[in-house]
Amino acid sequence: MASISFSHYLLDSQSHNFLHHVNGSSAPKFKPFYQPQALSLSNGFQCSGIEKESTNSHPNSPLKQLKNVACSLLAVWAVTTVSPALAANQRLPPLSTEPNRCERAFVGNTIGQANGVYDKPLDLRFCDFTNEKSNLKGKSLAAALMSDAKFDGADMSEVIMSKAYAVGASFKGVNFSNAVLDRVNFGNANMQGAVFRNSVLSGSTFVDTQLDNAVFDDTIIGYIDLQKLCTNKTITEEGRDVLGCR
Repeated sequence: MASISFSHYLLDSQSHNFLHHVNGSSAPKFKPFYQPQALSLSNGFQCSGIEKESTNSHPNSPLKQLKNVACSLLAVWAVTTVSPALAANQRLPPLSTEPNRCERAFVGNTIGQANGVYDKPLDLRFCDFTNEKSNLKGKSLAAALMSDAKFDGADMSEVIMSKAYAVGASFKGVNFSNAVLDRVNFGNANMQGAVFRNSVLSGSTFVDTQLDNAVFDDTIIGYIDLQKLCTNKTITEEGRDVLGCR
C-alpha cells in the first residue's frame, strides 16, 4: 500500500517551483452554459468583466488599474474570509460578463499562486470544461471562482488551485495528480472518482462533497484536515484505509 504523509504543508510564492507549468497552445473556445446579465454593486461600483468607459478614459489609466486591484482584493476577501459553514451562502462578486472569461482558465493567473492575489478576478462560474484533456493541466487557478462549473473527466494534474472557491462544482473523474489544492472550498461538489494522487489538500474543506471512489494515494494533508475529511461518509472503505481514517 502506498505510504501516506500527514505533515502540514506550508505554501508560499516560491513553493510551487517544483511543479511543471505547461503552457497552453491555441485553445478551443469555451462558453459558459449560463449566460450572465450585466451586474453591478448596489453602491454603483462595478466589478464586472466589461465596463462602459468614457471616450476620454484610458484603459491603462492609474484609476482603472487601481479599480482592477480593488476588485481583485474584494474577490479574494469574499472567497477566503468567510467560515466554511457559511461559505455556501456567502455573497460573491458579481458574475463577470467578459465574453471569453471561461477561456482565461487556459492561461490562468501568473501572480500570487499561494496567497491568491491577482490583477484580475478569474471567474469560471458556470463554465463547462467537460473532458478537457490538455489546456488545464499545470495551470495556476489560484483564488478562482469555480462554483457550479463542470470539469468532469478533465485532466487537472499539476494544477494550482490555492484558495479557490469550488462550491457546487462538478469534478467527476478529474485527474488531480500532483496538484496543489490547499485551502479550497469543495463544499457540495461532486468529486466521484476524482484522483488526488500525490496532491496537496491541506486546509481544504469537503462539506457534503461526493467522494465516492475517489483515489487518495500519497495525498499530502495535515492531521486536523484529515480528521475533517474522514467525517465524509461517501469515501469508500478502501479510500478510508489509504487515508488512515479511524
